[in-house]
Amino acid sequence: MGGLRGRDFLTTNDFTQAEIQEILDFAFLLKKDFQQGKPHPLLPGKTLGMIFQKSSTRTRVSFEVGMAQLGGYALFLSAGDLQIGRGETIKDTARVLSRYLDGIMIRTFAHAEALELAEYADIPIINGLTDLLHPCQAMADLLTIWEYKGRLQGLKLAYVGDGNNMAHSLLLACSKMGMHVAVASPQDYQPRADIVAQALENSRVHGTTVLVTTDPKCAVKDADIIYTDVWVSMGQEKEREKRLEIFKPYQVNLALIAKAAKDAIIMHCLPAHRGEEITEEVLEGPQSVIIAEAENRLHVQKAIMAKLL
Repeated sequence: MGGLRGRDFLTTNDFTQAEIQEILDFAFLLKKDFQQGKPHPLLPGKTLGMIFQKSSTRTRVSFEVGMAQLGGYALFLSAGDLQIGRGETIKDTARVLSRYLDGIMIRTFAHAEALELAEYADIPIINGLTDLLHPCQAMADLLTIWEYKGRLQGLKLAYVGDGNNMAHSLLLACSKMGMHVAVASPQDYQPRADIVAQALENSRVHGTTVLVTTDPKCAVKDADIIYTDVWVSMGQEKEREKRLEIFKPYQVNLALIAKAAKDAIIMHCLPAHRGEEITEEVLEGPQSVIIAEAENRLHVQKAIMAKLL
């Protein structure tokens, strides 16, 4: 496992296609062990600090349980537990925590905070979500697609909705793994141009396509995977009514998924607002793999921790 040891996991774009596949292969093995009841204490005595400036269900539980299953210990650090919010610099926090811990997972608002933490820490930093990217979720998504489709190369993923951190992460991860990606978002809510440019560069290397459009029907045409996320993320509550109106044509419903491949799978990173970005019948329907996708956060993050720490 030497090649990845000690590295940060801030974006999938810092890793080669082969390195991402190595993590996915390992996650698959760990999942198999887990299902067969075989323990795998790969990180005995190791400690992961989990910094939460932003609350979470899946991220906290999956990292904490994952670390316990690897034989290590996870320490929950809320904004109230740390001095960061009361004037201590990220630089000092990073250097001090590096003396106590073997790795840090951070879930925060500004991506710059995760970058600064990584710059000054001597231990691996894992991005558990920032406003820019959610790479651990994208890795769980790749694992899920691979399980259900038997491959990644050449598949088409259509993301419908807000051009947010999830859209960014899927653009980067899928294009890196040789998949076609189409994103449909309203005009003023499209993914950032710099992220799209990175995805286009990935797709050029791997001979695939990246499309950003305002037309959901165009995006999902012949798609193997349809993906959506909430229209109103944490911190955007004041824009709720406006967003619900603008995003109405972007709902993933039976009419929209009928435009995709017949065996398309439906994905969502959760939490879901049923009746908004996705209908109840699609979320609970036969094409949905959403709960399996949530489970895969545990397995893929264990693989990431075991490889880096």
